[in-house]
Amino acid sequence: MKRYLLMGVALWALSAGALEAQESAHAMRDDGPEESLIYPPGEVEWQPGPGSLEPGAEFTILEGDPGKAGFFTMRIRMPDGYVINPHWHPAVERLTVLSGTFRLGHGDILDPEAAQPLPAGSYFSMPVGMRHFAIAEGETVIQLSSIGPWEINYVNPEDDPRLRPDLPSGQD
Repeated sequence: MKRYLLMGVALWALSAGALEAQESAHAMRDDGPEESLIYPPGEVEWQPGPGSLEPGAEFTILEGDPGKAGFFTMRIRMPDGYVINPHWHPAVERLTVLSGTFRLGHGDILDPEAAQPLPAGSYFSMPVGMRHFAIAEGETVIQLSSIGPWEINYVNPEDDPRLRPDLPSGQD
């Protein structure tokens, strides 16, 4: 009798876990777009910014809203030699290099020699709080996916263009 009771409890726990996983997967589907999103390369609309990066970059939002809670995807286009000073994010950052070479370095100090070249087709994911910097080699486009609200926190506040009165502030 005790054996059947234990088996019953185990089956209940497994079915409860399966139901929770199914509900979680359903919630993920419900968080996506209401209709199909398709962006042929020539139809992506670029705009200056975001304001959390130095002037010269352009971006486009493909899905979601980086300023709100939830999943989003955006692209950032940078000219040759463009630098993103050491910073960190409070959420996991997942990037794919679509064109050009994105030189990625880790740490609190901008060290171009220590930056790893990531050519088009490269993918990387960084944990919460990892200090890093980047340099574009050739015109470079990256695609960034994360969970918002998206924030960029510069290691040195003087590197933050949003805090400089000589630059217009824009969307994060």
